[in-house]
Order: sequence, then structure tokens, then C-alpha cells
Amino acid sequence: MTTAYIGLGANIDDPIMQIEIALRALHALSDTQLTAWSSFYGSAPLGPEDQPDFINAVAKIETELSPLSLLDALQQIEQTQGRIKRRHWGERCIDLDILLFGNEILRSERLNLPHHELTKRSFVVSPLLEIAPDLVLPDGQPLSDVQPEFDGDLHTLHRPVIDL
Repeated sequence: MTTAYIGLGANIDDPIMQIEIALRALHALSDTQLTAWSSFYGSAPLGPEDQPDFINAVAKIETELSPLSLLDALQQIEQTQGRIKRRHWGERCIDLDILLFGNEILRSERLNLPHHELTKRSFVVSPLLEIAPDLVLPDGQPLSDVQPEFDGDLHTLHRPVIDL
């Protein structure tokens, strides 16, 4: 089993509900166990400012899937929930990103591991630190040493209790 961290984000179609649905879908993935999830965090959009604020969270999973099989499964969850890409960094009902996959470093057309923007965004770093305070990135840097460039007026909303 490989430990992986998944970033979840949404800002339309009841974002809190969308993230809860996605967490249940992660729990139901074959060859995968959902082992933890963060509080939900609210933040201003990183992209176009004429859209609602985002709700973000991070989930920790243990999986037998390969990185690309996991990516395919996450994209299927997005499609099932009705994700439509309207514009770059635009509004979305759900966004699922593989942030880390063990200590794997991968750069390809389909997938970058660790996620290439992971350390730049407080809406990823803060929830990740919440569930993995001692996490060390594949390059040896402790996550607790990371100072994200984008704050986005981050604020904790609540720690959800999700019936799995």
C-alpha cells in the first residue's frame, strides 16, 4: 500500500456537499482505504475573481492503485459528480488532485508528482499539515517549513463528520 494525499476543492453546486460526496467516493474506491481527512477550509479563488469562494480539504488514502490508475479513478469521480471545465482556474463543482503519492517524483503530460503547485497554496498546505503535521516532502523538505505564496484569505470552516 502507498500513502497518497488528495486535494479536494469546490465552489459551486453546494461545495460542502460536493466534497462530502467525493470523500465517500474515495472511501468506496477499490484497492484503496480512506484513512483521514482535514477540516474544510474556505478561501478566495486563485483564478478569476468573478466566482464564488472555494471550499478545500485534503484526504489521506492508502492505495494499491498505481498513480495513473488513481488519477483515472479521481477523474471518474469528477465526471460522476458532473464536473465541467468552463475556464482555466474557474468555478467547478469538484476538483480532485493527487498532491503526493508516497515519495514518488513524476513529471509527465498527465500527472506531476508531487503536485507542482502544492507548496504555493495555503489552501493545500494548511489542511495537509492538519492531517500530517510531520510530513516530509519527497525532496526532503519538511512540509512545516513551507511558506505558501498564495494565502487566499484562508479560514477554517469546520471539521466534518462524514458517515461513510
